[in-house]
Amino acid sequence: MSKLPEDRGFIGESIAFREMLAILTRVADYDTTVLISGETGSGKEMAARAIHYQGRRRDRPFIPVNCGALPDHLVENELFGHARGAYTDARESQIGLIAQAQGGTLFLDEVDALTAKAQVSLLRFLQDGQYRRLGGSLVENADVRVVAACNCDLPQAIERGAFRADLYYRLTAMELHVPPLRARGQDALLLARYVIAEAASQYHLAIKALHPDTVQWLLAYTWPGNVRELQNRIQREFLLCDEPEIRIGETAPDNDRRQQADRRLASPTTLNFNAAKQQALQAFERGQLLRLMSESAGNVSSAARLAGKERRALGKLLKKHGIAPDDFRHA
Repeated sequence: MSKLPEDRGFIGESIAFREMLAILTRVADYDTTVLISGETGSGKEMAARAIHYQGRRRDRPFIPVNCGALPDHLVENELFGHARGAYTDARESQIGLIAQAQGGTLFLDEVDALTAKAQVSLLRFLQDGQYRRLGGSLVENADVRVVAACNCDLPQAIERGAFRADLYYRLTAMELHVPPLRARGQDALLLARYVIAEAASQYHLAIKALHPDTVQWLLAYTWPGNVRELQNRIQREFLLCDEPEIRIGETAPDNDRRQQADRRLASPTTLNFNAAKQQALQAFERGQLLRLMSESAGNVSSAARLAGKERRALGKLLKKHGIAPDDFRHA
């Protein structure tokens, strides 16, 4: 099982995960700015922590910042700090997050949420590593590695005028893409068992197994909330389960059904034998297609060879289940 130290739950064995891990290891070796892209909940902060703890700054601070939670008028104050008397309530000088990260890593999550003014402030700092505290006259130097993350397409944001092109190029000295969980094949099972073991240890409970129905459900579900959704769902099911095996039916929670057409499946207990069999086959078929796409990195021809099927026939099955090969291809 591939796993990095200091990063609980950042594990996997799929081709998509191993390829990402190989790039991450190389990126960690070079002490430069990094931009991490990926869907919400896919593990971007865990990737940032892995970069930090694999690099030469591992013994220095790792300071995470949620850019989406910083009010526009407080961005410079939070990042750079302020001098005494800089504004009405500034009775004492205060260092900012950049100074707190001195020698280490500053992780800017949701960097795409920064306003135009905040983007200018960040760009100015990235250009020379220098800054002034609000209300101060002294220019200070920072020895900080900046790792940023976003869950949107920044080039498209640049075209819309929502993100500065010069800031984007500053951030992309190195790039890393964290794949969505649906592109990671059987990693969902590894993660689920890891979450169960962690919860069992935390709450002093016996470890529970995954019922075969749950295994099929884990492989068939497309996880719109990615790893974070899996962690929350499996821990909840583990804590509420009174049986030795955790059993999750084919249907997802109500909010999941609203997001996915293929969640409109009846409970097996309400179906006759033939309908229940057909439903189980559908779930199995989808799980196998997801595994094939993960192992072939989205190459339909390679997946068809692995499955022993014609490419056209496999393509029809992918379309039938709403599986997009592009989701499994890696930059």
